[in-house]
Amino acid sequence: MKDRNAESIRPWGYYDILLDSDYCKVKKLVIKPKEQTSYQYHHHREESWTIVQGFANIVLNGVSMERIQGQSINIPLNAKHRIHNPSTTEDLVLIEVQTGTYFGEDDIVRIEDSYDRDLDHDHSINVWKPKWEWREDEI
Repeated sequence: MKDRNAESIRPWGYYDILLDSDYCKVKKLVIKPKEQTSYQYHHHREESWTIVQGFANIVLNGVSMERIQGQSINIPLNAKHRIHNPSTTEDLVLIEVQTGTYFGEDDIVRIEDSYDRDLDHDHSINVWKPKWEWREDEI
């Protein structure tokens, strides 16, 4: 198994960033048996999830649904969502494609969390901050 940086390890499992660009971010998420993400939403991005291994219980804006390997779901901007792995033995693996104007981890507004992480309902982000620094000789 390759080394994981601390940023990608979460109480529910881990993620690997497969693509990080100005127009999207693509992650592989692995959710351990009986674990779940926080119930959350995002101000600046939509997500599309495709289940590639396992079985998922999903809550989207208070409505519970299930997805199996090969099925997808779209998570609209500002939609409250959570994904849970009900298996007792098998990891849940999904591919998450984020689109929008900002893909930082600080655009997670948690409503409920099983792991005592901060709940933040009024998180504001400067989405217009460039990813580069201006140098005097470039102006």
